[in-house]
Amino acid sequence: MNIDEFDWLQQWYQSQCDGDWEHEYGINIETIDNPGWHVTINLAGTEQENISFESMNVENGPNNWLFCSVRDNTFDGACDPMKLVEIIRVFKNWVLLTK
Repeated sequence: MNIDEFDWLQQWYQSQCDGDWEHEYGINIETIDNPGWHVTINLAGTEQENISFESMNVENGPNNWLFCSVRDNTFDGACDPMKLVEIIRVFKNWVLLTK
């Protein structure tokens, strides 16, 4: 079964919800004025807490860029307007590799 990235992210989020985690932590997806997207996913209390992540920095012009890193137990991604799915894919692939 092929699960698209948004379905997968919803399932990942739901699997973290234990009655406590979702009250303090979570996922934020917002727009930025570059223009683009900014995604933060708190990893505290998840299987990915304290797992290393190799930062990504792709710059191919003002309309083709993506940055991802993990700092302070937070996955942080930013990208141009057309790469939101790519940020989620980067997170998904990392999570699947850390299991």
